[in-house]
Amino acid sequence: MSLSHPDSGLYPSQMSEAASKEKKPFFTVVWFGSPHEPYSGLPEDLALYDDLSAKYKDKKVKLTSNETGGPTTRPQGEVLRERYAEITAMDRSIGTLRKHLAASGLRDNTLLFYCGDNGTSADGSLVLPHRGVKGQVYEGGVLVPGLIEWPARIPQPRSTKVRATTSDLLPTLCALTGQPLPDRPIDGTDILPVLDGKMIERPKPLWFWEFDTSHLNKDEPYIDPKLQEGTCPLVKKSGGKATRDFSNFRHTTVTDSDYLGPRAIIDGHYKLVVHEQKKSGEVKQELFDLAEDPAEKTNLLDQQPDIAKKLQSELHDWQQSVLHSLTGSDCRK
Repeated sequence: MSLSHPDSGLYPSQMSEAASKEKKPFFTVVWFGSPHEPYSGLPEDLALYDDLSAKYKDKKVKLTSNETGGPTTRPQGEVLRERYAEITAMDRSIGTLRKHLAASGLRDNTLLFYCGDNGTSADGSLVLPHRGVKGQVYEGGVLVPGLIEWPARIPQPRSTKVRATTSDLLPTLCALTGQPLPDRPIDGTDILPVLDGKMIERPKPLWFWEFDTSHLNKDEPYIDPKLQEGTCPLVKKSGGKATRDFSNFRHTTVTDSDYLGPRAIIDGHYKLVVHEQKKSGEVKQELFDLAEDPAEKTNLLDQQPDIAKKLQSELHDWQQSVLHSLTGSDCRK
């Protein structure tokens, strides 16, 4: 786990104290590496989940070995025990931060936002109640918990069915602080009305896309390739090294192949999922009514062709916008 702020080098508690003394607002980002394989936990946290080893002993899952950094296979119960222990430690750390805000008199007027960054990985997933896992565009891969605490503006606990995404953070914080949005396409939307209980329906779609890079020409690096080596130390080995080398490159031309890759759009309570079949090259499309079918079991593509066609068009238009941003054509002054 790591607590960081990109500019100050201070921990969140130190930042809040300094800002309070100067009577200035502050912004802090707290990144947690947990829960993430290869898992590990403190003895006292592991002991809370001792029953899982026997409960889920029959299913074997693949993950990284903490000892070798290479792939291994283990009983899922053991893996879940360690994963849940990591989550317990993360919860305790977040609790420590919240207690500090309360003790410092900053809790009431501090907006605290928490969310996951992707669905549960296959090694820790029980595949219920949602379909899919991390890396997939079904609900199990994209639906994550989201919590907001701001006592001065949200005095009583409540929930909402309005979907939100991390892309909403920029327009929401800009609206909150009175700052103009950048002059470029923005995927997110201002969700301040959700905080006030005044938004009951998301005004724009949500999109998901696993961009297929296999066909791309990576000959023109975006930065010196040497600067991209060894920038992410990991237990999990890549190419025999305990680090990750990245391959950032310039994408200058948009082709039809750039639109490939698993993708989905959610507009209202309808969701369209699109996959290319690798062997046949055919396109598989599925339409779900998430209000009636959150497990994504019933494909309504043939029953609702007009809705499917509308979502297909919206999804393609968004992909086109993303690709223009990727080439920089809509971000230049």
